[in-house]
Amino acid sequence: MPQTPMQPEQKLLDTELALSQVGDEGVLHDMLGMLQESLARDVPDISQLLARGEVDSANRLLHAIKGFIPIFCNAGLCSEVERVELMSKPPHSAELPVAYAALRPRLEQLQAEVVAHLSGSASA
Repeated sequence: MPQTPMQPEQKLLDTELALSQVGDEGVLHDMLGMLQESLARDVPDISQLLARGEVDSANRLLHAIKGFIPIFCNAGLCSEVERVELMSKPPHSAELPVAYAALRPRLEQLQAEVVAHLSGSASA
């Protein structure tokens, strides 16, 4: 079976967009630190909550992510997060665990991009 060349992952973190919304490099740096901490904590927690059937608790975390993602990311990821967060509201969708499992790698990619950006700006 022939292999198809892998497409490079689309960058999710849009620091120009974020800076245009916050207006200050220092504030942006602080907000990126908070974003990184939130993703590091909440992304795995959501998986654990869904595995235990605690959808209302998972919804609270997804709702928070949905609230801050538009500051930092393109509309595509925002739409994905919004769709999954909506599935976590009553009546809960049975497809939620599968949908979150598909979204999680994108959130992890975003977290990695934030870490890389913060590391790069710390050494600059």
